[in-house]
Amino acid sequence: MFDIYMTRLHELTVILYAFSVLLYFIDFLHNNRKANKVAFWLLAFVWVLQTLFLFLYMLETGRFPVLTIFEGLYFYAWVLITLSLGINRLLRVDFIVFFTNVLGFIIMAIHTFAPVQVESQVMAQKLVSELLLIHITMAILSYGAFSLSFVFSVLYMIQYDLLKRKKWGKRLVRIADLSKLEHMSYVLNVIGVPMLILSLILGMQWAYIKVPNMHWYDMKVIGSFVVLTVYSIYLYLRVAKGLFGKSLALWNLASFLIVLINFFLFGKLSTFHFWYT
Repeated sequence: MFDIYMTRLHELTVILYAFSVLLYFIDFLHNNRKANKVAFWLLAFVWVLQTLFLFLYMLETGRFPVLTIFEGLYFYAWVLITLSLGINRLLRVDFIVFFTNVLGFIIMAIHTFAPVQVESQVMAQKLVSELLLIHITMAILSYGAFSLSFVFSVLYMIQYDLLKRKKWGKRLVRIADLSKLEHMSYVLNVIGVPMLILSLILGMQWAYIKVPNMHWYDMKVIGSFVVLTVYSIYLYLRVAKGLFGKSLALWNLASFLIVLINFFLFGKLSTFHFWYT
């Protein structure tokens, strides 16, 4: 009975999420403030349902739900919605919610239609530990920061293109100015990089204790350090070299593609993260 209620709750969440993204898209095309307002409250309700789902799932399983790819995707989508709603209310950056939740809805769709792997669930129960939970949670939160940074860079490129082509209009006014978009992208990466570093340190410590025969040249491990490297280079270019503008935004966009490759592809090729695939 619990599984049926959870399934229905999840289906309702996905449907409302789709309507919210659709209304945000209408607002983006036609500058429809009414559609924007309805979309925001729909998304807020989606966040409430997702939070309820996470809470019920934790009560049912007795642990924080991040130990499998199925759980991780859901938590990742929840982080994206939470951050986008928070930033939208605090900074009033138009379209940030739309672009972030296009990404969030894709993650939710992958989560919804991905097969639930029983073996991974059983293995996750065997490998549960506080260290592992903190490692995975911090990694996903860092990915959430990188995701929002990516969205700000996308908005930067759109605004840059509008200004270059002198396309004056409501969309140009509603998107924040270039300096603000670039600054927020940078701040989110400043948050994401140390969180990822701490996550990798905790992950290596856990692996050293629990998996003594683990291969350090595992694809997931290498991919995580590649992600850390490209974002560290971003910070170096921004702080030490004083690089600004379109070039830095393009570097940030390319860096996020590596995040996606590491999250989805390298996890499948990994022999170490076998419970997380």
